[in-house]
Amino acid sequence: MKTVLITGATSGIGFQLAKDYANSGCKVFACGRNTQRLLELTETYPSLHPLVFDLTDHKATTETLSQIDSIPDLWILNAGDCEYIDSGKLDALLVKRVFDINVIGLTNAIEACQQFFARGQRLAIVGSIASEVALPRAEAYGASKAAVSYLARTLQLDLKSQGIGVSIIYPGFVKTPLTDKNSFQMPMLISPERASLEIREGLAKGKSHIYFPKKFTTILRLIGALPYRWQNALTAKLLAQG
Repeated sequence: MKTVLITGATSGIGFQLAKDYANSGCKVFACGRNTQRLLELTETYPSLHPLVFDLTDHKATTETLSQIDSIPDLWILNAGDCEYIDSGKLDALLVKRVFDINVIGLTNAIEACQQFFARGQRLAIVGSIASEVALPRAEAYGASKAAVSYLARTLQLDLKSQGIGVSIIYPGFVKTPLTDKNSFQMPMLISPERASLEIREGLAKGKSHIYFPKKFTTILRLIGALPYRWQNALTAKLLAQG
């Protein structure tokens, strides 16, 4: 039986991934802060094992992940959050909150998990296509996901010699409780079921970079290759067309 560990498993993409991997016969360590949501999952999926802790708490993350009773073949570090900046007025505490979960929380998880890393395993890190191009109001979120992308790409280099594959996942807009808070048009919005399928298929193929939806993420990647002045103009136009 394949063993999978998933952070951020109580909502959105992580919640769907936990269900889908459990349905496929995998043993799943589902990590999150919402105890009730995790207990509901375990009632439906006997192969799912809840791990309740806060990723931003270094001690709790280390202690909880050190106690897993079987070593995962696949680590999916998915937990994250988004808060927006209005009118370019920076809020340092807001930025800190976003970085604490998206970057520091991710790092806490990797540090705690790395004692179990072994040849043949795969580490999957969920970033965002927002890391590829500047988007309105995304000063905190986009910057945090740019840091995640850089961190993951360096891990690809450093863990390769150990036989550990690293996959970086770059979703576009996915309908989740997080994006439900958005008040703007979200081009090519997809379901969490579709996102889970894209991720699982990409990981099964050993892809190092997983982008979806294909059309939207390709457009943004092409925009990201242009001079910054052109990027801003084209991004504004693309989002206006929503």
